[in-house]
Amino acid sequence: MHLDRLITVLESVAVAGRAVTVAEIQQATGLPRPTCYRLLQTMAEHRLVDEPEPGRYLVGERMVRLALLGQSDMDVCQAAAPTLKDAAHQFGEAVFLSRYRNKGVEIIHVEAPRDVSRSFVHPGLGFRPMHACSCSKVIAAFAEESLREEILAGPMRSFTPNTKRDPDILRAEFSGIRQAGFAECVEEIEVGVSSVAAPIRIGNIGATFSIGATGPVRRFTGRRRAEIGRDLCAYADKAALALQMYGVERAG
Repeated sequence: MHLDRLITVLESVAVAGRAVTVAEIQQATGLPRPTCYRLLQTMAEHRLVDEPEPGRYLVGERMVRLALLGQSDMDVCQAAAPTLKDAAHQFGEAVFLSRYRNKGVEIIHVEAPRDVSRSFVHPGLGFRPMHACSCSKVIAAFAEESLREEILAGPMRSFTPNTKRDPDILRAEFSGIRQAGFAECVEEIEVGVSSVAAPIRIGNIGATFSIGATGPVRRFTGRRRAEIGRDLCAYADKAALALQMYGVERAG
């Protein structure tokens, strides 16, 4: 069966743990060399395997993403926690990890700052609206246009006087988020509270996760939000690498 052969080749690439040649895959699977080549090309077209150099293949970013999507929150949080903890210590504010699934975004992990003697804002866990929280807006901004339009066409609840509900205003904000690289939420969910979030992007496939920081508006001034946003982009890259390595291990 074609699917059986495809899975056999994919498993051989994953088990190798490095870039392998068609000849090595043929030897490992016993399949005809033309069959191995054809299946590898098919999987490369769908990003299940990557070809870092001509004739050599390794597990692709789409396969890594699929491996991550199948992992529990506990496992994902364990991989990203060190990065979140470093960010929380640097900012002196709570830093959180959010995850997209089932057409929604949930905060799944929070790291408190080292100095808890100073008051800080704990964002809490759970669902966040796609139109009004930095962690969800940044994921929506980097998602496919069809998802953004679905969000803008749906009901959008008002949480505070600052909650944005106009589709044109939000559409323009999503564009600005893509340019800046991070999203902001200024008293849109709760009066007196602001947050900033950056997308955790693995390869070129959207953003399944985001990393954010939250605090009181008296400390989260416009300048401070911009500083945190730029720093969060760097932390997001570190988190993406940690999650990608975790996904590779799981996929293999």
